[in-house]
Amino acid sequence: MMPQLVTVRVKRPDRRRIRIWVPILPVVLVLSPIVVLAVLGAVVACVIFRVDVVKALRTGWRIVFALPGTRFDIEYSRTAVLVAVR
Repeated sequence: MMPQLVTVRVKRPDRRRIRIWVPILPVVLVLSPIVVLAVLGAVVACVIFRVDVVKALRTGWRIVFALPGTRFDIEYSRTAVLVAVR
């Protein structure tokens, strides 16, 4: 299943919390020209470095579909960032 929503939570030193919800589909639709160029760049890189293009694209697709349920927790000093992919 493709990721649907990314939640970003930031805990700042002044104890104020910021929570942002980012729906994936509208972002992908807006950025689709850039995604197409990135895929073409990946295909060219695979040809240059003699990597099987089909296997590389299939692996990238599987990584994207494995993202739901992933959480990134980053803490630095008194600031913390939590990114959750659903």
